[in-house]
Amino acid sequence: MMGQESSPVAMPTSDEKTMAILSHILTIVAFFIAPLIIYVIKKDDSAFVAEHAKESLNFQITMLILYIGSVFLMLVLIGFLLIWLLSIANLVLVIIATIKASENKMYRYPINFRLIK
Repeated sequence: MMGQESSPVAMPTSDEKTMAILSHILTIVAFFIAPLIIYVIKKDDSAFVAEHAKESLNFQITMLILYIGSVFLMLVLIGFLLIWLLSIANLVLVIIATIKASENKMYRYPINFRLIK
């Protein structure tokens, strides 16, 4: 199942596009911290950036919950496999979201607890 995408209402500026891209790609090294900072700073300035940062932040929080669950499942050994699968899925979905942001499109991660609304 792939994530959903849609076109934004207004064409984002170059800076907005860059911030939207960063809100996804920086999660590879900064996990949920990067989209959180971008969301807090840009939520009132750009709907495009805010939506991307919020979606990325929610996805990383979702992944954190799933990683914690995997750690507990390591007691029955399946967690070792699950943590690798989650990491691969995280990387692939972040790359897809980054590409969609670079195309000025909104992206919805297919597995996402939308805690930040």
